Amino acid sequence: PFLTFSQEGFPLNGVEDVRDNHYAFTNANIIVDYNTKIENGTLIIKNGIITNVGKDITIPEGIRKFDLSGNYIYPSFIDLYTNYAIVENKSRSSSSGWMSSYNNPQMLSNKDGAFSWNESIRPEYNSVENIKFDQKKSNDLRKEGFGSVVSHNMDGIMRGTGTFVSLANDVEQNIILREKASNHFSFMKGSSRQRYPSSLMGAVALMKQSFFDAEWYKANSGKLSQTNLSLSSINDNKGLPKIIEVSDKLRVLLAQKIEKEVGVKFLIKGQGDEYQRIIEIKEGNSDLIIPINYPKPYNVDDPFKNKDILLSQLKHWEMAPSNPYFLEKNGINFSITSHGIKNLSDFRKNLIKSHERGASKSTLLKALTYNPSKFINMDHKIGSLKESFIANFFISDGDIFSRETKILSNWAQGKWHRVADSNINDYEGNYSLVFDTEDNKKIASLILNVTGSKDNPSASILSVSKSDSLRIKTKIIVDDENINISFNIPKGKSGITSGEYKLSGYFSKDRFLGKGTLNNFDWIDWVATKNDSQLMDQDTNKKQNIKKDIGIGKVIYPFVEYGTETLKSQQKILIRGAKLWTLEGDGIIEKGDVLIENGKIVDVGEEISINEKNIKIIDGNGMHLTPGIIDEHSHIALFGVNEGSQSNTAEVRIKDVVNSEDVNIYRQLAGGVTTSQLLHGSANAIGGQSAIVKFRWGSSPEDMIIEEADEYIKFALGENVKRSRAPSSTRFPDTRMGVEQVYIDAFNRARIYENKWKKYNSLTKKEKLSVIMPRKDIELDALSQILNGDMHITCHSYVQSEINMLMKVAEKFNFKVNTFTHILEGYKVADIMASHGAGGASFADWWAFKNEVKEAIPYNAALMSQAGVVTAINSDNREMARRLNQEAGKTIKYGNLSEVEAMKLVTLNPAKLLNLDHRMGSIKIGKDADLVLWNEHPLSIYSKPLKTIVDGKIYYDIEEDEILREEIKRERARIISKMKNSDTPVGGRRKPIKTAHFELTCEDEYDYQSTSEN
Repeated sequence: PFLTFSQEGFPLNGVEDVRDNHYAFTNANIIVDYNTKIENGTLIIKNGIITNVGKDITIPEGIRKFDLSGNYIYPSFIDLYTNYAIVENKSRSSSSGWMSSYNNPQMLSNKDGAFSWNESIRPEYNSVENIKFDQKKSNDLRKEGFGSVVSHNMDGIMRGTGTFVSLANDVEQNIILREKASNHFSFMKGSSRQRYPSSLMGAVALMKQSFFDAEWYKANSGKLSQTNLSLSSINDNKGLPKIIEVSDKLRVLLAQKIEKEVGVKFLIKGQGDEYQRIIEIKEGNSDLIIPINYPKPYNVDDPFKNKDILLSQLKHWEMAPSNPYFLEKNGINFSITSHGIKNLSDFRKNLIKSHERGASKSTLLKALTYNPSKFINMDHKIGSLKESFIANFFISDGDIFSRETKILSNWAQGKWHRVADSNINDYEGNYSLVFDTEDNKKIASLILNVTGSKDNPSASILSVSKSDSLRIKTKIIVDDENINISFNIPKGKSGITSGEYKLSGYFSKDRFLGKGTLNNFDWIDWVATKNDSQLMDQDTNKKQNIKKDIGIGKVIYPFVEYGTETLKSQQKILIRGAKLWTLEGDGIIEKGDVLIENGKIVDVGEEISINEKNIKIIDGNGMHLTPGIIDEHSHIALFGVNEGSQSNTAEVRIKDVVNSEDVNIYRQLAGGVTTSQLLHGSANAIGGQSAIVKFRWGSSPEDMIIEEADEYIKFALGENVKRSRAPSSTRFPDTRMGVEQVYIDAFNRARIYENKWKKYNSLTKKEKLSVIMPRKDIELDALSQILNGDMHITCHSYVQSEINMLMKVAEKFNFKVNTFTHILEGYKVADIMASHGAGGASFADWWAFKNEVKEAIPYNAALMSQAGVVTAINSDNREMARRLNQEAGKTIKYGNLSEVEAMKLVTLNPAKLLNLDHRMGSIKIGKDADLVLWNEHPLSIYSKPLKTIVDGKIYYDIEEDEILREEIKRERARIISKMKNSDTPVGGRRKPIKTAHFELTCEDEYDYQSTSEN
């Protein structure tokens, strides 16, 4: 089609085209919106705007008409998550080098101008300033039904504004529908080469701090001596919809948590695995943007390679197309994006697959039209085919959810874009062809016979007289706008003018009309009128042969091996006749009962009598019952363990990166562990805030965190903090002396910060108007909590001199160090630790594994315990945690501790260190029902848990474990068989690749990206 690229106020090189783009589309099935259909309706548009839509409406004279003969008109789709037509400004200053060196980190931004100190915070970026029309990409999107998109630069944590853009073939000035349509965020730092943030928890902290800084900047408007264009932009764009990209369903939950803390509402762009945490996501009351980039099947011909495919990957392949159905079923509003689909031609295939999996047509249409327009506050202009709306629609030859349907054309802003190599109009039939010459020369009428498909028609010229056998093959070239016909009439045909005819024209209301030449000399007018104006019938009421493929597996919690279809529930349980390791005053009851109700221990004794029927009775005869094991120092179930960029990262929180899908949770339940403190690593002098969790297998990250537990933070001493193994480092500190100064400086700043707020809060409302409000600093907030006793330190430590140093720093600031962890030279300073009030969590028998522990001894835990230090044995290792009972048993060999005291090292004592001994750590009435039933002596290497109970729920049962293993085998076999028999997609199948599951330790500085299995 002919397009004009002119704008008001621009010079025009040539003659102006003043024609109105005025069209009528008749006899169509018009999908006005996701809920409204008009059969045999008419749509009228003028200059890019819908002027009328309905049945039996008057069509203005002289406008171009398209008879759609039962074809469909749909509102064009809207994609809210693209980087369409974004061209990055290459002149922008950026960091040099491929990446920031570990030893010589880039600490501040290299970007010129009064912007944020961190390059991943770039809210000042405006996509509208970097849009360049992309014809190829717009063609690809239009082929799938899209007519407009929100485009933004997918780079950074705060990414700036997105622009709402039409996909019309036009210049940039004409395609921008809204300059600033949205504000964009993510938890990924992007192209920034600064060292900070180096982790998910660091990205979260930086985002939060930036929001708080913007509030502070706004509150102090006119009072500050500084200008920060990044903070100004956050405030200026506050009213825009906030779209945040996350990498899996657990980070959907994280985004929902963060929005509450900073007082915003996110539109969350997920990864298509939301069905795996649908209940919690629904509770968060978020609107979503979801992809439909469904995973390809694996090549499952090799049974050995099949072992590398995780159950979660198999199940996600099967269940991912049902994600829209689950969202619809749970009443969650969502829009659909093409983002993530490598081959855009798969988009409609996947959309149809979503319908086949149970999502209704209306919901899917809503997700592609109304919802995206509503989410960006454009539903009054686009997303439906209503009067005065932008004329964005596409025409298809059938129901868009039929695999046979083709999109014929896509009209963006009323501009016609051919999609399929197909015509809207069907020209088959006989036409009366009449001519009129300039000199009124008489030319006999003919019959034009058009046959074949509407995309590839053939034509012949026939005589009007039935007795005449004239049939001349005719060259015909036709599309929805133009027709060209050429033929030769030989001499000697009675009453028919011979010669070479060349006709050019267009189609309108069942007739062709135009001009042409006869013998390349005489100009002639011609009209070819269809003899039978009856339109070709199309069976628009064909039932769609869509197979509702709902025969899929079940969602399990968590969505990995050993997950179950239902979450564990509390039961009333009586454990009879076991040897009870109460660890209270009586120590051990040789044969006793424990009654559990509502997640609590309600009775402990011998031969407890009960009359109720609805109670689970467990025979404990010959078995041992202990409190659940508590690991004071662990790094499992995390997406990352270190924000290793700075020496002080008190602002980061392990709670933000808990991975409740880690199979090590189940494995540790199988080892009797019920509670763990998940700690930041030891990369920094002041690390991050910890998460104390119960192993509630199948729960969400937030539901694993122990309610009302005290706050803890990780500190570290020694080699890791000062980068001892690096040849050189520009990061302060570089010596053990410097570590002390980090602490002193941090606490001095925290005290000053606290005093500033106290002084400000003491002012009257009027007095506050004339002073600068202090800046909220989440790093100093955490340090202030330490000074006030509201947050406790657990410190990575080895060498006695440093242990002494930190206790002296703490005493200088009037608080105590709660726990020294590892503490392998604790035996040297145990008396000082006891006097200070510090506890110790040690390895049982680690020594000489690096230089700073060359004086460690296996008697350490026993010696500290005997000196009056509350002592625990910890794991710091996912495998050792499964055998903490054995680690505790070693102290009987190394130190002659009693069995009861040894058992306390992994139960009651860590509970005391975590200030949770009022809830757990022993078997006592009123405490949480966190218990382990062992087949043998719990300190023996031959013992193993038979049942592990958390909050009165049996999360591990050795007999159920056997059943689960068989179920896993059967489920794998079922899906692999289904996968083998599935269609091979374009591009082939995926190769099975072994998924690396790295063990996170104190020193690791990388993050798992997500749990998503796409």
